[in-house]
Order: sequence, then structure tokens, then C-alpha cells
Amino acid sequence: MKFVTKQIHAFLDYPVAIALIGLPFLLGLGESNPIAFQLSVLTGVAALILTILTDHQLGLVRIIPYKVHLIVDFLVAIVFILAPFIFSFEGLDALYYWINGAAVLFVVSMHKPELAV
Repeated sequence: MKFVTKQIHAFLDYPVAIALIGLPFLLGLGESNPIAFQLSVLTGVAALILTILTDHQLGLVRIIPYKVHLIVDFLVAIVFILAPFIFSFEGLDALYYWINGAAVLFVVSMHKPELAV
């Protein structure tokens, strides 16, 4: 049962982007590798820009199709799941990326397709 609509996704995007920017500071990410800190902040900034440019109700400059946004989210989830292995993240650094990657995969996989009108 897929329940994440385009509207729900749009409302999740801004808080998630802000969390990706702010949580590394609050959690002290980067202990096992400074890239753990940098990757989250840069991804958060990119997510904020993507959200602003996405063609959904909260997009401010709607030039990126929503389907492209979903593809980018999926790719970010895969990168986040693989990052601890690629960059040798340990402890909280690794856990942070695995949890975020799994959460994004869940949201994307629960996307409810829009009905064509």
C-alpha cells in the first residue's frame, strides 16, 4: 500500500534538507572521517536547491520534473547506504547514513503514483 503522495513528499523535503544541514553540527558527525560531516551538509544544501526547483506545490521555481526529483532522492539513498563502506565511516557516522538512506528509500518506495487525468 503506497501512501506517500506528491503533496506529502513536498512537505517533507524542506525539513529533511534543513536536518541534513543542521544535524551534523548537533551530532558531531565526522569523528571517523570528516567526509561524514561534509557529505550531509552538502547533500542538505543540494536537497534544498532541488526542492526549490522541483515542480510540486512547494517548489518556488518549478523547472525540475517531480519524477526527476524522485530519481535523485533514490540515488541519494543509495549513496548514503554505501557511503559508510566507501569512506570507512564508523559508529554514529555510519549509523546516521544507514538510517537516512533507509528512510529515503522507504519514502521513495512508498510513493503513490498520480492518476493521469
